[in-house]
Amino acid sequence: MRGTDERTEGLFSYLSREPRVPLEHRLRLIRAVVDGALEALSPEFERLYARVGRHSIAAEKLLRALLLQAFYSVRSG
Repeated sequence: MRGTDERTEGLFSYLSREPRVPLEHRLRLIRAVVDGALEALSPEFERLYARVGRHSIAAEKLLRALLLQAFYSVRSG
């Protein structure tokens, strides 16, 4: 079963990430673009998941995590 793409900020921290990321940071723009693309892909994700069973981690969360990993693991010259 497909899990939900809800934010669980309070689970691991008492502070929201909003004040931690500056308003002009590139990640905010990237997040908006990625969220739009993932919203468009949502019906496709829904089709790929089983209708019964345990809820999984939402594909959107996994893809956002992979993007962050890719952005922050590239070494600058």
